[in-house]
Amino acid sequence: MENVAVIPARFASTRLPGKPLLSDTGKPLIQHVVEAAKRARSLQRVIVATDDERIADAVRGFGGEVAMTRADHATGTDRVAEVAAAIPTAAIIVNVQGDEPEIDGSSIDRLIALLRDDPEAPMATLATPIRDEAVYRDPSCVKVVASKRGRALYFSRSPIPFHRDAAPDFADPAAPAAFLHLGLYAYRRDFLLRVGDLPRSPLESAEKLEQLRVLEAGLPIALGIVDEPSIGIDTPEDYRRFVERHRRAHPA
Repeated sequence: MENVAVIPARFASTRLPGKPLLSDTGKPLIQHVVEAAKRARSLQRVIVATDDERIADAVRGFGGEVAMTRADHATGTDRVAEVAAAIPTAAIIVNVQGDEPEIDGSSIDRLIALLRDDPEAPMATLATPIRDEAVYRDPSCVKVVASKRGRALYFSRSPIPFHRDAAPDFADPAAPAAFLHLGLYAYRRDFLLRVGDLPRSPLESAEKLEQLRVLEAGLPIALGIVDEPSIGIDTPEDYRRFVERHRRAHPA
C-alpha cells in the first residue's frame, strides 16, 4: 500500500492568474511544490491533479507525475478524490496545497504518522501556535481547539478559545493562547472517496469550513501541532516575497 500526495492545481486565480506557472525563480511554482513534497520520507508518489493542459505540460516538462481531472470540481478536495479513486493501492492520500512551495516534508510525515497512530481517525490535519493577536482576531485565519487526545474539537473563524477573564498572552511559548489551523490534510483513501457524500452541515454552512462537516457527522480528526506554518502564495506580493527568499537561499 502507498502513501500518496496529490497537489490540486488550477490555472484560474482571482488574485494571481496562472499562479502554478509563475517562474521568476527559474522554475514554475508548481515544481517548487512538488519538490518540497518529495522531501517527505513517508511518501511513495507525488501527483499533480489539474484540468489544465498548460499546467500538465509544465509538470511533465520537469519530470513530474500528473493526473488530468474533470473541470467541474467544486473544491480541491473533490479533485484529489477523483485522483485517489484511480489509485486502489493507496492507503493514505495527502492533500497538498498547490501554492505552498515551502512546505516542510516533515509536516507531511507528521500527518501520515497521525493516522498511523490513531487508527480510529479517518483524517488528520495540522495547526501551529498563534503568536500574534491580529491573527487571532482575523476571520480569514481559521482557529482550532483540540482535545488532550490530540483530536480537533472545533474549527472557527472567530477567536477560539475565548479568554473570558483576561486578554490572552501571545508571548508565552510554553502555553500558546490559541492555534492556527493549517490547510494540509491527510485522508484514509476509503474515507476520502465517501467524504463528499456526507451531508453539508449547518456548522459548515455557517463558518464556510468544510472540515466541520466531518466533525458534525461525529467523526474524529487527528490534529498535530507544528512550530512553523508554511507560507501560501495568494497575491502578487506573496509571490514576490517568495522569489526574494528563494534568491537569498539560492544565490546565483
